[in-house]
Parts: sequence; C-alpha cells; structure tokens
Amino acid sequence: MDLPSLQWQDHVAQKWTGLDPELREHFTSMCEIDDVFKCALTLTTENDLDFVQSISVVHCVQKDAEQAAKNREMGNSSFKTREYTAAALHYSQGICFAPQSSEQLSLCYANRSAALYHLQHYQGSLDDIDRALKNGYPSHLLHKLENRRAQCLHHLSVNQKAKEDPHNSPSVILKDPDKAQTQTGEPLSFGICPGAVVESNLNKGRHLVAKDRIAAGEVILNDRPYSCVLLPGRQEVKGKGVKAGTGRSVLFGTEHRHCHRCLTETLCLVPCDECSYSRYCSTVCLKEAWEEHHRFECPLGADLKVMGVMAQLALRVTLKAGLKNVQMAREKIKNMNAKTKQSCLNSDCSKSKNDCHTNETDPTVSYYGDSYLSVFHLMHHLSHHSPSLRFLCAVTVATIYLKLSRAGPPPALWDLSGPSGATNQSPDRPEEEGRISNWSPEHWLLGSAVLRHMLQLRCNAQAIILLQDTGAANSQVLSSQEICVATAIFPTLSLLNHSCCPNTSLAFRTGVGADLPEFSDSISHGVTVTVRAAKVITAGQEILHCYGPHSSQMVIQERRRLLQEQYNFLCQCEACTSQLQQQEEEDGALGRTGEGKSPHESKLQCIKCTGALSRSTKDRGAGFMCSHSNCGHRISYSEVSHRLQEIRDDLEKAVDLMERERPDEALLLLKRTQSLSGLMLTDTHPLQGELEDAMARACATMGDWRNAASHLECSAAAVGSQYGEDSIEMGRQLFKLAQLHFNGGAKGAALSVIPKVRRLLCLHCGPHCLEVQELQAMEECLRG
Repeated sequence: MDLPSLQWQDHVAQKWTGLDPELREHFTSMCEIDDVFKCALTLTTENDLDFVQSISVVHCVQKDAEQAAKNREMGNSSFKTREYTAAALHYSQGICFAPQSSEQLSLCYANRSAALYHLQHYQGSLDDIDRALKNGYPSHLLHKLENRRAQCLHHLSVNQKAKEDPHNSPSVILKDPDKAQTQTGEPLSFGICPGAVVESNLNKGRHLVAKDRIAAGEVILNDRPYSCVLLPGRQEVKGKGVKAGTGRSVLFGTEHRHCHRCLTETLCLVPCDECSYSRYCSTVCLKEAWEEHHRFECPLGADLKVMGVMAQLALRVTLKAGLKNVQMAREKIKNMNAKTKQSCLNSDCSKSKNDCHTNETDPTVSYYGDSYLSVFHLMHHLSHHSPSLRFLCAVTVATIYLKLSRAGPPPALWDLSGPSGATNQSPDRPEEEGRISNWSPEHWLLGSAVLRHMLQLRCNAQAIILLQDTGAANSQVLSSQEICVATAIFPTLSLLNHSCCPNTSLAFRTGVGADLPEFSDSISHGVTVTVRAAKVITAGQEILHCYGPHSSQMVIQERRRLLQEQYNFLCQCEACTSQLQQQEEEDGALGRTGEGKSPHESKLQCIKCTGALSRSTKDRGAGFMCSHSNCGHRISYSEVSHRLQEIRDDLEKAVDLMERERPDEALLLLKRTQSLSGLMLTDTHPLQGELEDAMARACATMGDWRNAASHLECSAAAVGSQYGEDSIEMGRQLFKLAQLHFNGGAKGAALSVIPKVRRLLCLHCGPHCLEVQELQAMEECLRG
C-alpha cells in the first residue's frame, strides 16, 4: 500500500500519541466508517493543513518559464549527442512547465518535433509542429518547421507504400518506434466467461470457481479498472533481477512516459493547461480526465503527491461515483444490515451482535462488474487495521476533504444544489469568496466514501504491470522489463483469491480504447486486464491469482508475513502447504529450526569441488557446508551474500556500459564476472542466467548473433528452472532467442524455436498480442 510521505506519517503519528487517552480509546472503539471520518474531521486543524502546505513545496506543480527553459537546454544537450529519446523527454518536461501560449512553449514543441523526427515518429513530429505554430513560434524560424513538415510527409508516404507492397519483408526485426501507440488486439467481451461462476462462503468470501473444465490459455475474464492512478518514479517488479537503469538514478519515471489517464506509453504527451505534472497522450484524454477528476485534483496537485497514491485513488473513485451512487450503495448496505439483524433476532445466530452489525459486506452479495456497487461492497476490514493506521488514513482523508472544500465549489456529481456549481465552472479557478459557500455539512458523505475506499484499497488494489523497453538505443533486440506503472481497482478481478503459485496469468493492455466503442463511456477505457488459465483448471477448482508474493521469487516465511500484514490472512495455498511440509522434513532430518530458505539456495555450489551447498547446523552463523563428505568445505552466510552482491554490482556496471554504447567493455566485465561466479553458482542460478542474458545483449549489440544466441540459450535454461518451462518469463526469453536466430540468419534454429514461443505467448497473452504478430512476420519472411 502506498502510504503518505514519511513526513506526513510522522506528523500524524505525533498527533495520535498526543491525543487524550480517553479520546484514543474512543476512536479505537469506533466500528463505523462514518463515525471514524467525522471524528477525524473534528481533530484536523489549521496546523495540519499548514504542515501539508509546507512539505508539499518540494512537489510544486506550477507552471514555470524558467524551469521550462532549463529543460529545453538539457534536451538540446542530449540532442547534440544523438540521445534523441532523452532529448524528447527533456523537451516534454519543458512543455509541461511552459506557460500557455508562451514562446517557450512553442520552442519546446518545435525542438521535440526534431527529436521525434530522428526517432522516426513522423506523425508525432507533425503534431508538434502544429502545436508550435499555434503557440506563437518565432516567424524568423518558420522555415525550419516547414522543411521538417515536408520531410515527415515524405517519409509517411514512403512508409505507406512499403506497407502496401506484399513483397516487402524486412531482413531484420527491429524495435518498432510506434509500437506503443499502435497496440492491437481482439475485440474484448467484458465479464466472466461462461465456464466460471461466482461462489461465496464465510471462509473465502466471494470467489471464482470453474463450472466446467477450463483449458490452458482460455480467457476466464476481462475487466477494466473503475479508476486508476499513475505511479510516480520507476517501480520495478520485485524478484525480476538486475535490469537497465537500476545502478543509476532514473531521470524519467512513469509519469514522464505514460498518459496519466489511459497509461499509454508515448513520447508525444500533451500537458495539463493548469499544472506542470499531469500529461496525456491526446487532447481527448486530457479533456476527459479534466471533466471526471483532474479539475478538482489540479489545485491540490502537490498536496496529493504528499498524501500518497492510495489516497488519490480513493478520491478518484469517489469523484467518479458521485453523490447519487454513494447514497444508493449506502442504502443497499443499510437494508442488508437490517435484514441480517432481523435474521439474527429470529434465529439462534452464533455471531455476536457486534459481528453482525460491522460486517457491512455480506459474502453472499453478488455485486460485481463495471459498476460502483461492485467497488462499494468490497471488504474494508476496518476492525483489522491497527488504530494508528486507521487514524493515519482518517486524518489524511479529512485533510484532503478540507483542502478540496477550500479549492473551489463541490464536484459536479457532488453538488447538492443541483446542476449549477462545478458543472458550469471553467478550468480557471473561481474567486475566493465563491469557493466555500457551496459546500454544506452534508458533504461529509464524500469524505466518508473516500475513507472507505482508502481502507478497501489496502486489500483490493491491483498493480498494473506493463513491459517497458530497457534496451540501449542502438540495440536491435527486444530487451524489456516488467514495470508497475499504476495502481487500480478492478471490480471483477477483485473476486479472485490468492495463491503463491496461481493457476492463472494476468495480461494488462493500454491504449486500445480508440478502436473499441464499448470503452467510450469509461474514464479507464484505455486499460484492460485479461485473466487466462495458465494450466488446465478442472470443474469445481477455485480460480486463483497471485497478489504479489510468488513462490518462485520469495521465501515462504516472507511471503506469509507480507500477506498477513496487508491482506489479513495466513496463506495456506497449495504452494505454502507443500513447502512448509518439505521444510519441516528437512529441518527434522538435520535437527535444526529453519527460518525458511531462499528458493535459490539449492543452486549454490562448493567453490572447491562444485558439490551442492546446503545449510549446515542449528547455528545460523555456521552458514553453508559442502554436501560431499570427503570435502566438507564451509562458507559463511556473510561471505555468500558478499559474493552475490559483487556479481550484482558487476551486472549493473555492465548494463551501464551498454547504455553508454560500450558493449565491448561490458562483455569483458561480464566474462570476468562469470568466470568467478561459476565457482559458486550453478548454471541455473538466477544470477547466472542474468549474466548470460547481459552477455547476449552485448554480443547482439556488436552484431555477433551466433554467440548472442548461445548465451541466451543458457539464460533461458536458468529462467525455465526458476519460473517453469511453461511460464510467461520463459516465453519472453525464447522470444528474444527467436529474434537473435532470425537476425543472425539461422533459419533452421529460428523456425524450431518459434512454435515454442508462440505456444507460451498465446497461453499467457493471447494469440493477438504484438509479440505473436512479430513471430508471424518472422516466420513468413523465413519461409519466403
């Protein structure tokens, strides 16, 4: 859960400890969200609002011509060294900071059009030329833009003719500069497939069960988020190894690369007219985001960054729902609780009265799908959260509520006075005297709803994970990494319970809404998730997915601890049960009390005789011991950790060298590191696999396709050992191998691996994903 900034957490923690003990006890005893919010609202003071203001200064989102000029200069520096992607991102920053209709804005647009032209984004370059002209581009420089416009139109014409030529096939599959903007896919039918059914009981709540046999690769459900919020910075998926950029500070995070509404990745972002933070892939996304939530978030931009992603997502859900939907959902809860209470009075109910009254979300309720009711009825677990966390969430929401009430009139869907108010407001902020008058005491419902959703999100938020290109600019082979780009609430996906070794795969897509009319009524139409069966699921078997901690990436004790802390359950999935049993048997045989071993400890070998290393005795300080009786070599935990860290450090240095276009130096470093790591790591250890993968990238960059393929085959063996031969990770590794064989002209090798890759990608991502289309193009080219 993305909690508020540490400074705000500390402030609220001091506020909590400073409360009168009776008031703390009274707050802790509250079992209704309405009461919790009202109490927090009375405790939130001007001092709290001032403190937020003071710590949000570092997140200033105001327009700034001087900062725009600095970003343009940084873009110019990158442009001169032919780092056109970095240049485009710097110019985009300048565009976001530049005031409307300023010369600085026109210059940034013009410069970005040049960077996009060199990146072969010809349509994006044309769009930026038009924007530069509309914002007063200097007349004495117009000839530059006109020349660039003519060149873009020429290239677009040539490309169109090439596409229409059926005999035109590329000899090398390169990274497509427009891929992120042209995602395609099969038409989606939203909801749950006929072969699955929603069931419920008191132990599992609502959950999904296979009604019929579901084949591997079959689509189980398609869902879109009720709302989502882009994550700032660069948040890599844990357990996926050392990748590009991890050894250096990242200049550009997801907020600089993705639309803040539909999450499409693009270099041609359009900024909000009022702030320097929010940006969008098109004016369509900009306008729709403004109407639904951003006109109310914009004045609070810096404050919301302090309050955290979960608070902002809870606010967006509430803004989108509106008063009418919240009141309707509350009424249904009220009626349901009344029936439950009456049922308990008329029967010998084993629950306590307190349990009956606080369990607002009955597990038998069947609300799910793309509606607010499906979100409102998710479990909020108020009684399970610690009093201090409850207080932090409540004061955070109360502060946002007060800030919102002082920023302008109520949101359109929350205006109690009718269609007037925010509906008729322009993007410009109204005068001060008109801001608070339209807010009435009844608006506390908005704050209570936000608090409800913030508590729900701790257990129901879903990370949206996309593949992001991490290869060097000169790389001719796909190199990607899973990045968490946003946090969302998926109504139907929330039905699935957790397993550390799930029987499903999740695939997220963005930017598909323009081609699908059924998306047009949803602010989140550009984001979808498809759940497929990763293996055969028999009739009656529960359909499960992983909430994050996976058995292939994390030790069992750590997985269970994280799940217990965030989701309030002790995981007893099949993977945990079998691993616990195996661990107990091993500990009993060796006479030790284990703390759980890493999934990769079995892939360590003795540096003297290459025998397998295993944990030694009860004394943790004894570390590892060689399994060969005639060797008996010992090595401490600290020494193993030190050597593994040295390998990771060398990997990061090598990646950095490749990004600086020095692949020969990177390869020398990697070979030296591998010769040393091979003394302690087996061929299937994840770090050994990452070394082989990095060497493949270095060789491919230098055009040595044969050796690149050889290294990647070794890397694929390690990936298969860690994630499984039928995993999506294996599919992506083999996809890179197919690219290497193809680019190296190894026709037979490429044709032999392509069917394996196609099977795995279709299994996890579907037959219409971009990678499968590229495989098809490769195969057609190879077969002539």
